[in-house]
Amino acid sequence: MKRIGFFVSTLVLFTLVGCAPLGVKIGEEQDRGPDKPVDLSGVPDAEPRHEVRTSAGNRSPYTVLGKTYELMEDETGYREQGIASWYGQKFHGRKTSNGETYDMYAMTAAHKTLPIPCYVRVTNLENERQVIVRVNDRGPFHDRRIIDLSYAAAQRLGFAGQGTAQVEVEIIVPGEQAPVPLRDENAESTSDSEDAVAKDEPDASAFLQVGAFGSRAAAEAQQIRLSSLLDWPVVIHSNREIPVLHRVRIGPLETNQDVRSVREQLRKNDIEQTHIVHQ
Repeated sequence: MKRIGFFVSTLVLFTLVGCAPLGVKIGEEQDRGPDKPVDLSGVPDAEPRHEVRTSAGNRSPYTVLGKTYELMEDETGYREQGIASWYGQKFHGRKTSNGETYDMYAMTAAHKTLPIPCYVRVTNLENERQVIVRVNDRGPFHDRRIIDLSYAAAQRLGFAGQGTAQVEVEIIVPGEQAPVPLRDENAESTSDSEDAVAKDEPDASAFLQVGAFGSRAAAEAQQIRLSSLLDWPVVIHSNREIPVLHRVRIGPLETNQDVRSVREQLRKNDIEQTHIVHQ
């Protein structure tokens, strides 16, 4: 009887895995992060670029745990809020859905229906931290969860210790202006859209934020680089909470034309992700 039960369990597991794309994460033992503490605050965002999409990882429809999923035919404009989780050492070194090797220290992610590969910006709505990750895997196959991030991305977003977080996920199309965030750094701040700044003369406290870093040294390096490119002041604003986040900002900017001019100079230097804040 025990032999029969083992055979049935093995057959069921084989059937589930056989229906899923390469690399999908079927639940096993509890996942964990590195065996020793490691500071990943300096790991850079993934850099969006045009990539050829092949059939690897893009089978549609596909079935996992009895549920069928169909990939998005057009991901342009995709934006969603929900729960993010992360995966780490349990899958480190295994194959992702498109056949790449999963690295929990890289800025990658798994998504159920976005085409592979693609790039998304993920914002932790609890602390406003943001990262850009490259989607190269399938998951998480759990109700209510919309994205599974690498351990590095989760640590940079500040939720590696708690497992999940409420986030916003939005697609990034390489070479195009980033989608407008639903939320900005401060509750009263404006959106990223230039048209959203209604007045031609914004408040003198308007700044253009170009990055947020856990490492002060990384923020200072970005400040030095931007100062060499721009005629406007580049400042670092550090919060007083734990963990400390160092935000690199340009300004103050007095008019909408100033905002447009700064963004144009940044785009010429391949810096696309910016948003207006007030301090």
